[in-house]
Amino acid sequence: MLRLLIFLVGMLSTRRPGAVSPRLARDRDEPEEESTWYLPPRPEPPPQSPREPRTMPFRPDRGRRLRIPRKLKWAAILIVLGLIFRKAIAWAALTALGATLHLVGINVHLPHVRFGWPWQSVTAGTTTDTNVGPWVLQKIQGISRPALGTENFNFTFTHKVSKSIGIWPCWYAATFATVGHASATVNLNPGPAWWTPATGHYRLQVLSRPVGGAPGRVSVAIVLPQPQLPQSVHDVTVDDTMSHPIDVQHSWTYPGLGCGALIRPQFSESVLYSQAQNLAFAQVKSNPKVTGPLISAAEAQAALIIKNNFIQPTVNALGYTLADFAIHWSAGP
Repeated sequence: MLRLLIFLVGMLSTRRPGAVSPRLARDRDEPEEESTWYLPPRPEPPPQSPREPRTMPFRPDRGRRLRIPRKLKWAAILIVLGLIFRKAIAWAALTALGATLHLVGINVHLPHVRFGWPWQSVTAGTTTDTNVGPWVLQKIQGISRPALGTENFNFTFTHKVSKSIGIWPCWYAATFATVGHASATVNLNPGPAWWTPATGHYRLQVLSRPVGGAPGRVSVAIVLPQPQLPQSVHDVTVDDTMSHPIDVQHSWTYPGLGCGALIRPQFSESVLYSQAQNLAFAQVKSNPKVTGPLISAAEAQAALIIKNNFIQPTVNALGYTLADFAIHWSAGP
């Protein structure tokens, strides 16, 4: 019996599997101070002097590209074109300004700018033994016969219609201020006979030859027939937009029903234009105030065309510069 009692007491005191002792359970509920990890504070880097150079090289962002605005691109293109064609642009601007001032009746002395294309400049180092005389003459002979020197002139005219109805005198008159346009025909190519050496109408003198990279120099003088005034009434035009009536007169019975219905429809635009055109043609043929400026303007334009479009580009291409150019006008045919 004693052994059985000891065995039972031993079974009660033995710990069952999975059971937790009260001490161990208490220890688990309380946080273990020994199991907590404390990281030591991270040492701060020593302060760097503002003058200390950067230790790491700077690497730009390669993914982003600099984009130029489109307006800036077009502005750069226009600036480049303006520099290349600066002589032509300056000549066109001054010509337009002079024509505008002349149209409004203002006489201003503008600076003279020679017309020139970029390719008309002589390249340094060009040398040639070519006889430039025949080449330049061939270019001159290829010129057409344009109408140049267009001038505007003002004149007035009166149109009157008179028709009587029985004993009633019916008439109607109107005076108009009109602007006409006319050009002179310049014969820039009179034919091969005009350019024969015996006539002396073409003289080209070589002043110096291209040597050592320097261009040569030539002098050209030509004679042309004088510009020809309009030969037909159809060579003169009238500006309808700038024409207007300045005075109107009629009989005492106008605008009664009889005279008004009979006379006024005869003032059609075609009738007025035809009369104004004939009077403008008469002005061009007989009025020195019109013919003088017309001939002078035609001669000036013809000289520019021959020099800038034919002679100067030809001598430049052959290695010469045009040192002197003169054009004279012959009174003969």
